[in-house]
This record gives sequence, structure tokens and C-alpha cells, in this order.
Amino acid sequence: MSGRIVVGVDGSEPALKALKWAAAQAALTGDSLEVVTSWEYPASWSTMMPGVPTEFDPEQLAKEILNASLEKALDPATAAAARRTVVGGNPAQALVDTAKGATLLVVGDRGYSGFKAAVLGSVSTNVTQHAPCPVVVVRGESAAS
Repeated sequence: MSGRIVVGVDGSEPALKALKWAAAQAALTGDSLEVVTSWEYPASWSTMMPGVPTEFDPEQLAKEILNASLEKALDPATAAAARRTVVGGNPAQALVDTAKGATLLVVGDRGYSGFKAAVLGSVSTNVTQHAPCPVVVVRGESAAS
């Protein structure tokens, strides 16, 4: 009986590495691959992002990021077989919720946050503390590189 591997993507290099790792693991185990991204409005959308067109659709942008991540990281057959999930809400909570019943949850060590001094980013830290299944955190660049 095969399971399901959930992987979070945001388009960052660590997320792409996590996606590649998760796809390879799914190929080894026979598990299905579910690729997840999320989006949420800032508390004060219009004041935080002046000049953003009113027709701006963050859910559509999240779908485009998810599709571009699959295209960039995986071969076409593997990308086509992956389940694509876009969730509105906090990224860490979206991953924890989606991972219910999963065999494994995979994330990159950090996303686009500018705070590089921490060992893990906020999403990967939250996920490792609250996930309902085992978690693999795929490291991005090391401090030496």
C-alpha cells in the first residue's frame, strides 16, 4: 500500500531542492506526490503594496508559482503525475493541514525571508514542531558556499 508525500513550494531555491528530493523519494517508495503552495492577503493589502493593480489575484499567482516550480524542478512526466494543491492561508498551517494522513512532509530550510542568520525559516520551524507525520527539511546553501 503506497502513501502520500507532501512537499511545500514557494518558488525559492530551497523549495525547488525539496521538491526534487520529495519526487525522488516518491519514486523510491511508490508514494504519490502532492505539491502544495499557499497564499494569504496581508493585513492591510492596499497600504502594504501600493501600485498593485486591483485585478491582482494572489491565488492565481500562487498557481503560477506552483506550476513554474514543477516545470523547473521535475521532468514533465513526474510533474504531470503530481497532485497540485493551492491553499489560501498561512503557509505553515496549510502544510500541516494538508499533511494529515501523509507518509512524509518535505520542506526547504527557508523560503524568501531576508533573515539568513536563523538555522531554519519560520515555516520549516513551525512545520517540524506541528506536523502530523515525519518531516524532512532539505537544506539549501550551506554557510560555506
